[in-house]
Amino acid sequence: MNVAVIGTGKTGGEVVDLVEPENLVGPFNTNNKPTSEKLRQADVIIIFVPGAAVDDIFEAVLESGIPAVWGSTGHEWPENLDKRLKEKGIKWLKASNFSLGMNIVRRCISVISKGSELLPEPEFHIHEIHHTGKVDAPSGTAISWKEWLGKDAEITSERKGDIKGIHELEMKTNSESIFLKHRAHNRAVFAKGALWSARQLLKDSMQPGMHDIESVFDELVGV
Repeated sequence: MNVAVIGTGKTGGEVVDLVEPENLVGPFNTNNKPTSEKLRQADVIIIFVPGAAVDDIFEAVLESGIPAVWGSTGHEWPENLDKRLKEKGIKWLKASNFSLGMNIVRRCISVISKGSELLPEPEFHIHEIHHTGKVDAPSGTAISWKEWLGKDAEITSERKGDIKGIHELEMKTNSESIFLKHRAHNRAVFAKGALWSARQLLKDSMQPGMHDIESVFDELVGV
């Protein structure tokens, strides 16, 4: 599997390290900008750029026609994107967090959400901590947690050191508190998840359009 990598920051750099040199296309960054022609040398594209930089590479990735895995948070995708991809026969996948373990957490949050309806006046708080270089706050993952919860929840953010990612959900009543916590020990977990996602995109069973890691995970584990 030949992989084009766009974005050589903290997580993109991890992807570059995991891909065998003979299978690496690029990598591409502000000093080596991707073109659709260059991207066509790859079987799949993995992208880790800030949300603000997506528009700079969007057309090149789209015009290449190559399946693409997007790890960019803080970007609002066009409403008609899924339709455009299907019309062009292109497969894309996006995620706010590529940890496969995070999808197990998602299922746990679903149980907490449903169970909370039996409790008296539960309150919810999501707290996320990341390294000082992370620009967007709250994190895309924290926003996803709130969406998965489907309840009103306060989100707070903290930036310090080189923390790869800590997310914690507290459900509190007058009588008790329940905590759910996920901590990424290193960025390799995100890079490995992105490569896993890339392999899923290349399967013949994957149809054109915009996919998300959650639906792919659920289909594979049968939930």
